[in-house]
Amino acid sequence: MKNVSTSLLIAVFFFPSCKVVDIAVGSPDCIQKEIKSFEKAASCSDAQVDEYEFQSETVYVFSPGSCGADMAAPVLDAKCNNKGQLGGFAGNTKIDGQEFSTAKFIKTVWKK
Repeated sequence: MKNVSTSLLIAVFFFPSCKVVDIAVGSPDCIQKEIKSFEKAASCSDAQVDEYEFQSETVYVFSPGSCGADMAAPVLDAKCNNKGQLGGFAGNTKIDGQEFSTAKFIKTVWKK
């Protein structure tokens, strides 16, 4: 019994980085990979990734959260091609010349 308790304590203290990132089922592989990197880099507690339909395709907005000023939100398609950025210093609201406000929200794919 003592060995089991010791093993459990070792696992808890020495392997805390084995965190599973909770990503919506069905998300493209490259988007899952991007989210895992984004999760490590995002400093805001309200960072998230949302899925939209925009210009007849599925796109993902990587919102860095609200803890910093002028942070841009990259927009990627399902193959991880960069479509542009929203917000930022310039306050950009367009992707490929079209207002992103016309996009249809599908779901939140990941939240920090």
